[in-house]
Amino acid sequence: MQRYPMTPEGKTALEKELQQLKTVERPRIIQAIAEAREHGDLKENAEYHAAREQQGFCEGRIQDIEAKLGASQVIDVTELEKNGRVVFGVTVTIENLDTEEQKTYKIVGDDEADFKINKISVNSPIARGLLGKSEGDEAKITTPQGEVEYEIVNVKYI
Repeated sequence: MQRYPMTPEGKTALEKELQQLKTVERPRIIQAIAEAREHGDLKENAEYHAAREQQGFCEGRIQDIEAKLGASQVIDVTELEKNGRVVFGVTVTIENLDTEEQKTYKIVGDDEADFKINKISVNSPIARGLLGKSEGDEAKITTPQGEVEYEIVNVKYI
């Protein structure tokens, strides 16, 4: 069985989304279907078909979240040995050796990843290139623009 690594915050977010889908969205969609049925002929009823489509998406997402939570492996980085190594859940600052530009990323699970707020998936090329390395190490990471060399400046277990 495939395990889904996630931070405690990621697990909480998925649980909240699941609760929202089950207690708010699902009843709203059921009500929309009931109202659309009252309008008569279902073959040409756009409201009914739209509500049924929403129901399919909602139920699919519920099943997806339940499966991921059931197979989750919650990793709390604050409980890990702080040895300066890049592992799942750490916040790492890296410096591009060519441009001297620094970036800070938190390595998280796939569902938590959001590049806009510097949370990258553990399965991303950057994270895969950094995992297992320590502060001061250099890492060559293949990007769409070519190979880029980074130095690991800081690793925080927060």
